Amino acid sequence: MALSASDVQTVYSLLTNSLSSDESLRKPAESALAQCENRPGFCSCLLEIIAVRDAACSRYWRHRRDSQGISNDEKVHLRKKLLLHIREENPQIALQLAVLISKIARIDYPKEWPELFSILAQQLQTADMLASHRVFMVLFRSLKELSTKRLSSDQRNFSEIASLLFEYTWSLWQRDVQNILQGFAALSLELASTSIVEQQNDMFLTCERWLLCSKIIRQLVISGYASDVTSAEEVRQVKEVSPVLLNAIQSFLPYYTSFMGRQIEFWDFTQRACIKLMKVLVSIQCRHPYSFGNKSVLPAIMDFCLNKIINPEPSLTSFEQFLIQCMVLVKSILECKEYKPKLTGRVINEGGDTLEQRKKNISTVVAGMLASILPTERVVLLCNILIKRYFIYTGKDLDEWHQNPESFHHEQDMIQWTEKLRPCAEALYIVLFENNRNVLAPVVVSILHEAMRGSPPVESEITPGMLLKDAAYSAAGHVYYELSNYLNFSEWFRSSLTQELSNEQPNMRILHRKIALVLGQWVSEIKGDTRKLVYHALIRLLQDNDIAVRLAACRSLCYLIQDSNFSEQDFYDLLPMCWGLCFKLVKDVQEFDSKVQVLNLISVLIEHIGEKIIPFASQLVDFFQKIWEESTGENLLQIQLLTALRNFICSLGYQSSICYNMLLPILQCGIDVNNPETLSLLEDSVLLWEATLSHASSIVPQLLDLFPYLVSIMERSFDHLQVAVDIIEDYLIFGGMEFLSRHASSLATLLDGIISNVNDKGILSTLPIIDILVQCFPAEAPPLIFGVLQKLIVLCLSGEDDHNPSRTAVRTSSGAILARLLVMNTNYVAHLASDPSLALVLQQAGLCINQNILLCLVDLWIDKIDNATFIQKKAYASALSIILTLRVPEVIDKLEDILSVCTTVILGESKETSEEDSSASSPSSPWPNSDSFGYGGVPSKELRRRQIKDSDPIKQLSLESMLRENLKACASLHGEASFNAAIGKIHPSAFAQIQQALKMA
Repeated sequence: MALSASDVQTVYSLLTNSLSSDESLRKPAESALAQCENRPGFCSCLLEIIAVRDAACSRYWRHRRDSQGISNDEKVHLRKKLLLHIREENPQIALQLAVLISKIARIDYPKEWPELFSILAQQLQTADMLASHRVFMVLFRSLKELSTKRLSSDQRNFSEIASLLFEYTWSLWQRDVQNILQGFAALSLELASTSIVEQQNDMFLTCERWLLCSKIIRQLVISGYASDVTSAEEVRQVKEVSPVLLNAIQSFLPYYTSFMGRQIEFWDFTQRACIKLMKVLVSIQCRHPYSFGNKSVLPAIMDFCLNKIINPEPSLTSFEQFLIQCMVLVKSILECKEYKPKLTGRVINEGGDTLEQRKKNISTVVAGMLASILPTERVVLLCNILIKRYFIYTGKDLDEWHQNPESFHHEQDMIQWTEKLRPCAEALYIVLFENNRNVLAPVVVSILHEAMRGSPPVESEITPGMLLKDAAYSAAGHVYYELSNYLNFSEWFRSSLTQELSNEQPNMRILHRKIALVLGQWVSEIKGDTRKLVYHALIRLLQDNDIAVRLAACRSLCYLIQDSNFSEQDFYDLLPMCWGLCFKLVKDVQEFDSKVQVLNLISVLIEHIGEKIIPFASQLVDFFQKIWEESTGENLLQIQLLTALRNFICSLGYQSSICYNMLLPILQCGIDVNNPETLSLLEDSVLLWEATLSHASSIVPQLLDLFPYLVSIMERSFDHLQVAVDIIEDYLIFGGMEFLSRHASSLATLLDGIISNVNDKGILSTLPIIDILVQCFPAEAPPLIFGVLQKLIVLCLSGEDDHNPSRTAVRTSSGAILARLLVMNTNYVAHLASDPSLALVLQQAGLCINQNILLCLVDLWIDKIDNATFIQKKAYASALSIILTLRVPEVIDKLEDILSVCTTVILGESKETSEEDSSASSPSSPWPNSDSFGYGGVPSKELRRRQIKDSDPIKQLSLESMLRENLKACASLHGEASFNAAIGKIHPSAFAQIQQALKMA
């Protein structure tokens, strides 16, 4: 009976008991294990045990806070045992052992395990094929792990490993490849078939070892030697290895054909070997471009790749992955910036062997080699081959399209260019064109005209001419930015594309989809009257019977709407049809990516047409409601929906309340942090919340009910602090006293948590709403935010900030809020400053204040006057003026400084006021232009801010009159003698300025 996953624990217990010193436990366990060895599934059970123990070993190898980890003695024992058991016959278990050793090597090499690679190097020399294969497996995994370490010391260690292992590994690689090729030659000739069959297992193991060796050679050359980009010094190994790799590829390729259908295992190996060796060459070229540019390396490899791309053997046309790697390497060489001629000159009297000069010399040589390898004739030929052969849809492509148009469309968009032959050819074509644009632009236009002549617009069948036209359109679309000088888009569209779009034969879907994509690529060249025609064309394509065509039109229409030349007027008549087609497309598609794409178009369209959306609002409300209900569990789609809703709210403006029945339940769901399923929606939900509030005609009760959710969000984290501050501001300026009466305690808790826990940047973003709170509710707000105000005092009195601009700004703004409070609610500031709990708060903050708190604030206001904005300066001056009337004896000693601040503000007020008035009347100002009014005359958020600013008591009060009256009160309070003595100490010029300020009308 076979063993299964349920027997793993039993086998593990038997293994544990078999190691026991208690014979009564050990003997039965050994007997039971002996009986299990031949049962199916036994090795799988062992593999599961090893995998779990490997994970435990790697997890606890380092010392951890939550456990003692593995002791040093046990580590020594495990390292020795692991190296003794490398020769594991089961390949899965051997792989697990190799992974475990590599994980330990990453941590312990070289300090705790310096002998690792010397031991592995010794074991490599064994004649035992299986043992050497397993050693290579361990070696490859360990090198791969260590090569990812980025510290300079780790890279030096890896260089030492490369020096130790490279020569032997490279010689073994060469010996193995000769043996493999000899064996392949015998296999292909079918010599001594019986003996060959007996040897095939050993040969296959040699092949696998050689592949591992190839990967190791790659690791050693790539990571064992510093990139020559920084030094321009030749890496000898590149010159030694690369030509041999090319010869090996050339030797293996014939067996791709001869083994096909006969020797499946070796045919598969041949494929893997050729692809792997090409990938190694690509990696070497990227890492060591200057060494790869040697005349013994680059010309032969480049020529080989070009020949395989341009004129492959018939049998190789099916070997797509190999052709892809040839294209990848050619593309990498053509776009390599180290091979571009350097245009900089030389400094006079500069030595000839500088690093830059060496790089320039190499670049010049390589550029010359590339010019000889790719002369103009070959460039043109390669361009023609790429377009006319590799851009063409194959029968397989068309079958996939026919079976599932939707999946086909997304595969073309999402597939990596290195995975499929056509996208790779397109990527190579773009680079080739960029390097030879003057030569190839006329060629591409010529191919386009040739294709249009060979395939009339009225075709009904899929012909080679139609497929070539599709390929030519692809070529024109990819390099639109250069072809615009050679091809008039308007003429092309009117003379050819329009006629093809009018052909509604089903097979025309091929060209219709490509035309839709081309219209999106050429968006910057679509001008004048042609733009309206293109809008109509894309709307027509949205009605196509093929989903792939409709999705392509959807994407291109999105590009046109986002373009800076988008014409709302030209598009307005198409809106009703566009909405209907979008809604139908969402209904017709099945895949998530399709729904997101259509929803993105709807969102972009809403954003760009603004208030013209209002006639279609009810349709969109129904649509959004349905999509939300159908998108349960698809968070990415819901995020796209939230973005669309935000644009919808902004476009509706102050008529947004018409969608509240749909919107508010969605919003409440997104901002509920207690719902784990919607946490990924939180960021977009709070942005939607803020947009909803700032465009609300009034704060309805349902919106007021949402505020406690903000407290929960902020208690969880401050990731959304800035948006939270904007939301609080919205509630304050629109909700007013109704909001404060309902949520005063929540607001106080929220502000206290923010000020107590965020950094200076966060505090600076929060202080303006505290300022608004004090300004709008000077009597009601201060008692509610008592704790917050105490913290502002702590911030004001907390040390020097000369070298910390953020802290300076925090202290300046905090002081301005306290100054405003003193002006607007003097008695409360006196209460705040004298409250016994303030002394405790200051003590907890490490501040020892021995004088009157108000005097400390006076010092701050005087000190920070130059860092303040004008309105803050006026708040400072007004507060200092009021201080003169309080029974604080020490104030008389600061009279000169107080008067200096007040005089500065009074004399500067007229200038500031005139500049502000000028700004307010300028066209860019939101006041009083009509743009600042919501629909129906309801004030916008910006206008409401302006109203609050203009009604600011600090702004409206006359500091000159206040100061004149308060000086009289000060003289009366402190006595004429003391007052006159303080006045007498003022410098005559300063006193003259005071007189000038107080006499100003």
